[in-house]
Amino acid sequence: MSSGPLAAKEPSGAPANPGANQTLDGLNFLLADVRGGLGPYVGVFLITQAGWDQATLGAVLTLSGLVGIAVHAPIGALIDASRAKRAILVTAIVLLAISSLAIISAPTVPVVFAADVTMAALGAVFAPVVAAITLGLTPTAALAARFGRNAAFDKIGNVFIALLAGVVGASFGQGAVFWLVPLFGLLAILATLRIRPQDINHRRARGFDAQPPPISHSSETDEKPEAWFRLLGRRDVAILALVAASFHFANAPMLNMVSQKLALAHPGEESALTATAVLIAQLSTIPASLLLARADLVGRKPFLIVALAALPVRGAIFALSDNAVVLLAAQVLDGVGAGLFDALLPLMLADAVRGSGRYTLARGLLGTIQGIGGSLSNVVSGGLIVAAGYNATFAILAGVGLLVLVAAWQSGIVARR
Repeated sequence: MSSGPLAAKEPSGAPANPGANQTLDGLNFLLADVRGGLGPYVGVFLITQAGWDQATLGAVLTLSGLVGIAVHAPIGALIDASRAKRAILVTAIVLLAISSLAIISAPTVPVVFAADVTMAALGAVFAPVVAAITLGLTPTAALAARFGRNAAFDKIGNVFIALLAGVVGASFGQGAVFWLVPLFGLLAILATLRIRPQDINHRRARGFDAQPPPISHSSETDEKPEAWFRLLGRRDVAILALVAASFHFANAPMLNMVSQKLALAHPGEESALTATAVLIAQLSTIPASLLLARADLVGRKPFLIVALAALPVRGAIFALSDNAVVLLAAQVLDGVGAGLFDALLPLMLADAVRGSGRYTLARGLLGTIQGIGGSLSNVVSGGLIVAAGYNATFAILAGVGLLVLVAAWQSGIVARR
């Protein structure tokens, strides 16, 4: 079969379905409800209702987390190679719902371990496959705005499900929270099925150019993706991976640390202060993500600078102040920094790997590297707190954040597009 008919089925400009933007909005909102519905409730349920001890829970969570980190890249390669991206997403939602119900139905170590490993592995599916579908539906010129909307609706979903889970848990018991996953999972599946397969440009979704090279005797399947081990040989990909890992290393422990600092200074108000710190950060990410729509007009540079600069400023405030109001207000910088960075990362990665045919694999590699950075940060920050205290640890993490900003600036990556 000639390449003409095949290529003609691929959209080359705006999505053929005029409702694609609204569908992606709803999908990101609902997937946040599915992925974030359990949140801390798994650990709380197992400790308070199923008779688990902290050591067993910690071991299960650590081992399953390591599995999740390890499978990012292979799952990314599968998503790149498959044209059935909707089916992958639907399957992942179903497996997550089954895992959720398995935990409350049979909270034994083997069942919970299997369910938690499954959920950890599925963590490597949702964001990458949605990013790939977004690439396939959205013209390159509109990607910044679209990824910003993805991040914003994801955060709105996180806030909504946190509030809903709290109400449901308080009203009907902890077990009822686990039923929110299949409920919102069904809605997310319906949203996924609203995306028409013919609207997805599968070349663009995996990081190729939207149209195949103008070689008359070839089809779109003749173009081979770049060898996976060469991805990190791309300078921009390597720099982006190091920046992402270092940013995550410095940022990941700060929320828990400031919550602990507030709790120690204000006994009896721990839950309220922690919830407030989380809510401020989550709400701040929404406008920060939506601002990314202007990145196609003014470039990525100012947004990346603001995202990276927010981290050391926040760490410095945490180190220098003991005032609860100041510490909570500084959480706005968490929303600005992490919100912008999380929205920028898939966009900058698309720039860095364009033409490789390995977008989702590269996303998986970055996820693995970020996961390693986050895991190391919890160990390192815990040791530093014991040795030097909270303020010194915040200062050190702020210093790491400043080094990330300087290194990104010196590398030239902040000057790109």
